[in-house]
Amino acid sequence: GGHAGPEMAADVGLFVTCLVDLFRPGVARSAAALIEEAGFSVEAPAAQTCCGQPAYNSGDRAGARRIARNVISVFERFDHVVAPSGSCAAVVKRHYPALFDGAPEWAGRARELAARTHELTAFLVDVAGWRPAGRAAPSGRTAYHDSCSGLRELGIRDQPRTLLGALDGLDLAETEDPEVCCGFGGAFCVKYPAVSEAMADARIRTVEAAGADHLLAGDLGCLLHLSGRLARRGAKVELRHVAEVLAGAATPAVAAPVPGRR
Repeated sequence: GGHAGPEMAADVGLFVTCLVDLFRPGVARSAAALIEEAGFSVEAPAAQTCCGQPAYNSGDRAGARRIARNVISVFERFDHVVAPSGSCAAVVKRHYPALFDGAPEWAGRARELAARTHELTAFLVDVAGWRPAGRAAPSGRTAYHDSCSGLRELGIRDQPRTLLGALDGLDLAETEDPEVCCGFGGAFCVKYPAVSEAMADARIRTVEAAGADHLLAGDLGCLLHLSGRLARRGAKVELRHVAEVLAGAATPAVAAPVPGRR
């Protein structure tokens, strides 16, 4: 544990993610605190960029490969790479190796990095075997939203619930249809706003029906998307990233960015 000296690489490279960097940097601070509590040294390398998912999903394979080569070069010195996002972790873990078909050297480096890359809650449970001790759960009822990428691409479902279940006094309310997408889907919400809004409203109805006071998730994209729709409904559900709650951080609820205000 502890901080690594300048001559010693940290155990864990923290992949901060674009949305966390731009809208909710406290999620990265909470993630780093949790990784250190679990006994690992952690560093967020300054040269990191986007994982390349927007380019990849838009069909710009050459652009995605350029970004991926930088990510691999920056993070391959760490024993583990951890991201507080199922979405970004899935890109590195599942899609980077395939991006370099026909480029064996980079494909090999991509596979090695993929094998050491983890979403935060999966790292804490499956690699570190860590649980939060002596920390209070949020008061009231808490629901958890499974992000599509984490659930479908990485099989993350039990890990966040295992960690939350170790908090004192947790009242976890499972929603109906917990596996249904919130409708964010990255560029999907820009290309198909009407479908995206209808999906968000359907997801919010299940959260309200469960009587949840708090909605947690492992992906900030889902939280920003749902918070925008909830605000328009005048709903009183508070949204937070699971890392913030597990770290015991006293944070305001996630609020969607207001267009035109910075």
